[in-house]
This record gives sequence, structure tokens and C-alpha cells, in this order.
Amino acid sequence: MTSGRHAAVRRVLWAVLVANVAVIIAKVWVGVRSGSLAVLGDAAHSGVDALNNLVGLAAVGAAAAPPDEDHPYGHEKFEVLGALAVVAFLSITCFELVSAAVGRLLGDPAPPRLEPLTFLVLAGTMAVNVAVAWTENRAGNRLSSVLLRADARHTGADVLVTASVLGGLLLVSRGWTAADAWLGLVVAALIARSGWEILRHAIPSLVDQAALDAARIRRFVAGVPGVRAVSDVRSRGDLDGAAFVELTVEVDGARTVEAGHRVADAVERRLVDEAGFSAAVIHIEPWEGGEPAPGNPGPPSGG
Repeated sequence: MTSGRHAAVRRVLWAVLVANVAVIIAKVWVGVRSGSLAVLGDAAHSGVDALNNLVGLAAVGAAAAPPDEDHPYGHEKFEVLGALAVVAFLSITCFELVSAAVGRLLGDPAPPRLEPLTFLVLAGTMAVNVAVAWTENRAGNRLSSVLLRADARHTGADVLVTASVLGGLLLVSRGWTAADAWLGLVVAALIARSGWEILRHAIPSLVDQAALDAARIRRFVAGVPGVRAVSDVRSRGDLDGAAFVELTVEVDGARTVEAGHRVADAVERRLVDEAGFSAAVIHIEPWEGGEPAPGNPGPPSGG
């Protein structure tokens, strides 16, 4: 990935951070003014959004470093680590919210003090979060950023949390005072679901799940002139971000070393230019007979 891409990701994160800080200030003010556990929990969730942005800025800064001797495949996984840090912050928020909600249900707390301004401010913060989530997800897809997409999902969950809080406060205003504590538990469940979604998208990259099925790659490479067989295919990463592939290509044993390397260069160009891999390592071996590789069906895809 280019330094320009990482700079663009950082610009998005800074803009989102400013928006999140404004939302936090508004929610804390309303939460303290009303005494609502649900609103304060929503503010805490937004606070995690801001922490996520700070972690993301640090992670993208590390990921932007070029490959070196200690990290020959680059530093892209620092973005994935940033996404995992998001999950850690979510877990803490979830625990604190559940503890506070259970404490209120077991006690006899005073009902929140609600006024029209409470609903107006929360509706305004929800509109801001909708705009942030949409913008961040669009930027994440354009820049192929795991971190931006993860943070956009978290911000999207914040929209659901705020909508739930608004609905719960309507119930409180109609006399069901325990709705605020029960809503705190609902908010915690939404936060937990958001964390699971982030894990589901981050873990495959972290554990080096194959970027593409090996059989697909073999069929694709077999269409290069001079290739007689393909074996030992290994890939890792994300074709939407950074993906790497290594394989062995068998060529006619009568070919010169130079001719064999021309075949390897052609295979590498096809994998990088047409299949979308960031880099390809090709090993050349003499063909020992047997079944030739199947024909080329066209560029493979991650779908």
C-alpha cells in the first residue's frame, strides 16, 4: 500500500475523531443533566469511538512503514491489531454498562429527569453518527482499509444505540422508570454484537487465512504460456488490501534457465496485475510428466 493511502486513512480518522468528540460532549451533558443511565452508557459508547480513532491513528502510522528485515511482508497487520483494540474497548464498555444496569434494577433509583431538549440533542447526535458511519464506510471501501470499515461498523452500532435510548426514554416519560436500566442492558447487547462483527472480519487476516482457494489460483496460472503444472500454492492476506501468494511452476526441462525465468515473470505479472495480489513469489521446477495443469478460466476473484 502506498503512503498516500495511509495519509488518506489518517485524514478520515482525524475528521471522525472531531465529530465523535462533539457527540460525546453533547451526550455527557444530556446524561448528567437528566441522570439517565442509558444516555450515559450511550456517551460511554461514543467515548470508545473516540478512543478507537486514536488507536487507529497510531495503528495506521505503524502500518504505513515500508517492509523491512523484521517485517518483510510490510506492516499492514497493525491495522488489524487496531481493529482488535476496538473490540477490547467495547468489552470494557459492555461490562461497565451491564454492572450499572443490574445495580439499578436491584435498587430503587430515582427516574431520569427528562425534558424536550434531551430528545432534541440525542436526535442531533444520531444524525451526526449516521453521516459519520456512511462517510467512513465509503472511505474504507475506497481505500481498502480494514480499520476504517471496522470503525464504521462500530459507529453504525452507535446509531442503533442512540435510537434505542430515545425509544427507552419515551417509555420512561410515560411512567415506566425501570425502562432506563433495562435499556442499559439492551445497549450492552448491541455493543457486544458490534464487537463480534469486528472480530469476524479481522480474525481471518490475523491468522493468515488463504486469500484465494489454491485450486482457483492453479487454474488461473495454468493459462500462462510455458506452464506445464502448478503446485505448492500458498496465499495470505486480503485482495482488497494486501495479499501475497507463493507457488511452484513446472516448465519443460529442456528450457534454459533464462526461458524458465521468463515464464516465472509472466506468472508473477498475471497474479499481480490481473488477480490483485500485492506480491507473488514463483519457484521454477522442471516438469516431470503427469497431468498438465488445467486451462485458464480467467482472473480469480475473492467472491
